[in-house]
Amino acid sequence: MQKITGYNLVAFINQLPKNVTYNYVNPANKGLIKIQDVRLPDGPIFIKRWNPAKGQNENETSVETISREMIWRVANAFCEDTPINIDRILGASYNTRSVLESLIAHTPQFYYCYPGRIKDIAGKTEVEHGHKHILWKPDKPHDNGALTEIKTDIAISEIPMASAVYDTLYIPDTVIEGGIQIEVARRHTQIQIALYLIGLQLGFRTWIAQNDKGIKYNDVPLVEQQGIVRTLTAENLVAPYNGAVDAGLFIDCIWFKNGRLMPAVMEVEHTTGVTSGLTRMLNFANKIPPIKTRYVIVAPDEDRDHVIHEANKSIFLELDARYFPYSAVEELFAICQKRHLRGVTEEFLDCYMEPVVVKG
Repeated sequence: MQKITGYNLVAFINQLPKNVTYNYVNPANKGLIKIQDVRLPDGPIFIKRWNPAKGQNENETSVETISREMIWRVANAFCEDTPINIDRILGASYNTRSVLESLIAHTPQFYYCYPGRIKDIAGKTEVEHGHKHILWKPDKPHDNGALTEIKTDIAISEIPMASAVYDTLYIPDTVIEGGIQIEVARRHTQIQIALYLIGLQLGFRTWIAQNDKGIKYNDVPLVEQQGIVRTLTAENLVAPYNGAVDAGLFIDCIWFKNGRLMPAVMEVEHTTGVTSGLTRMLNFANKIPPIKTRYVIVAPDEDRDHVIHEANKSIFLELDARYFPYSAVEELFAICQKRHLRGVTEEFLDCYMEPVVVKG
């Protein structure tokens, strides 16, 4: 399934003419939009908007900003041929959300549509006319700058969105070293915890990097938590091989299963350390026999292009690396928290971990 990035959205909007006005998708909104400037590669976007029906004009209107954060939140929600409701994605946040929606809909790969809405009341189900959505169809572009509706038979049942909830964390000073900001360390640790708890539900035991063992989760040291591997020297897939234990000590997360399988080796890269993460995993891979596993970079959604670039360098090709974006980690984590998964095979992970190496 194709995904899109904030870089893509900004590039598409940058291709719209700057000397024309654009209408809103909602026909009830008689306002006009004009693009003032687009900052590449991923924003912000500067616009003006005014409503002639209310006596407003362009010259009396101030410049407003569509932020990078909003652009990325919307980009991360898009999947090919799947309608999204931008108001639902952004909630009450950002007063320029309808402007961004309208500009996106004017670009060639995006349409607006009104999918059916499934209504379930007292066990009686009906499909009624739905709300406005935006649909990404990369293989069916329309004219640039045209606001185009597409008819669809898709129906949507709007279930409550899941949230990933992290319980109390204590991060020792030894984790915050080398000038790392506390919020960066906290975010890195939250993702490690999510990976550990996902693994726990899937029946995996989890190795957490040696230098992170002092972390406390729910007031209990991580090393004392259920399913945490305390030492690699007892792992049959690692211990017998010269140098393998030392190579694995500082890898952020390794999943083990049944003493015979290693479903994934993962490096969480919250800043720009993708190369160092790939290097640690390559060093580890070279110390153990070739086995079936996944070498995975776990990183923010906006780092996808950087992960792909680094993973395709010749030195790292043998890892056949995968990319596990934070949004996918937290989606899976939220499902685990809510549904308590059972009986799921490890191949289920392939739905969330994107292969990023370009095959020759």
